Amino acid sequence: MPDSRVEEVRLTRFSHGAGCACKLAAGDLTEVLARLAPPSYPSEVLVSPETGDDAAVYLLPGGDAIVQTVDFFTPIVDDPFDWGRIAATNALSDVYAMGGRPITALNLVAWPIAELPVDVLALVLEGGAAVAAEAGVAIVGGHSIHDPEPKYGMAVTGLVDAGRIVRNSTMRSGDRLFLTKPLGLGITSTAVKAGRASAEQIAAAVEVMTTLNRAAAEAMTEVGVSGATDVTGFGLIGHLHIAVKAAGVAATIDASAVPFLAGTAELASAGMIPGGTSSNHAFVDPHTDWGDLSELEQMMLADAQTSGGMLIAVPRERVAALRAALGARGVPASEVGGIETGPAGRIGIRGRLGRNTPDGQGRSR
Repeated sequence: MPDSRVEEVRLTRFSHGAGCACKLAAGDLTEVLARLAPPSYPSEVLVSPETGDDAAVYLLPGGDAIVQTVDFFTPIVDDPFDWGRIAATNALSDVYAMGGRPITALNLVAWPIAELPVDVLALVLEGGAAVAAEAGVAIVGGHSIHDPEPKYGMAVTGLVDAGRIVRNSTMRSGDRLFLTKPLGLGITSTAVKAGRASAEQIAAAVEVMTTLNRAAAEAMTEVGVSGATDVTGFGLIGHLHIAVKAAGVAATIDASAVPFLAGTAELASAGMIPGGTSSNHAFVDPHTDWGDLSELEQMMLADAQTSGGMLIAVPRERVAALRAALGARGVPASEVGGIETGPAGRIGIRGRLGRNTPDGQGRSR
């Protein structure tokens, strides 16, 4: 969104990382949480942090439940309006991953007021508001602080039918895995920060990161899937490992079926690997049989995503129904693997990475 007020501002230079790649590494977070005394939850807490799921769910009187989540990060692109759109889309995604519908949000802002004009912040908030309006979400307030590094995101509340919650911990042996957005967002975002991404690559990444997972959530709840998670900072392999470990099963990924943004391999070869991706690789490496993949290909599969797609586990007998439900809503999806009996959390990779799809949008192969 061009604006004369911000044409000289390059937001990504204020960021030490890029989007969800700024998250604490999964290994570090696991170590910290392991030091805390296990909390005792009331029976109304239907989904807690114990399974590493996308959001918490609390049962209300009458059978409905609320979904609660929060997400914020540093600038991932230089356009403030687009950053706001991406951050809001990403924050809403955890509610969709639970099969829920977001209803309200609170803005979270950290801002270097002496270095960045408030006009820039206004554009960030306008971007977040545009996505909230598209999703039918009311922004009902927020909180802001001074900070030398700008950050923006949302705390989101949603609703879900308590009997139709979609969890990450209920994937079952025999399920097939579908991915609804291409990978490569972390690598592309790092290239943006380094000034190495083309205008076409930036536009393609922004388009993916600002696409709500609402339609994918509607499709999976309509069909009745086994489980799901959205793919964000811990990457495809990291989020899958967390899910199958919680479910007590293993998984196989067909590397040739995984879609990537156009140019991801070239950017990765040029060294555009975010720190979060390297941390993801270290986290999943002990639990992953990489097969014939090179180290660079492994990094691409472990890439830290921001506002990525849904990873959906569906019983074989409902695969056709899920394809139809996604297709009817215009959601591209690739069948990338399956769930199987095996050591909890173990992931096997077969094949080599395929070529980018012609349009870079990760359409089904």
